[in-house]
Amino acid sequence: MDNLRQVKTEYFKTLKERSKKSRVYQPHQMAGLILAEILEDPKHKSLYMKLAKKYDNNELLRLAKDLAERKNIENRGAYFMKMLKTSDIKRRG
Repeated sequence: MDNLRQVKTEYFKTLKERSKKSRVYQPHQMAGLILAEILEDPKHKSLYMKLAKKYDNNELLRLAKDLAERKNIENRGAYFMKMLKTSDIKRRG
């Protein structure tokens, strides 16, 4: 019984370590991670991946870099979403 608990504990440790590593399979996933890093908003990286899948990645990155250069913006993620809504960035496909 103790052996089973030990195996279970080791298994959960392994899963926890694996979850910390990023696995990128598609270009839009990498673009989303880069957007989250530029905007300093890692909590919403899945949202940025979804946006990168729908919109032109180069335009999204250009907008994010422009916002990152501005020092007076407190919440870059929220401001990015507002600017995206008012911009004329084209959807894919």
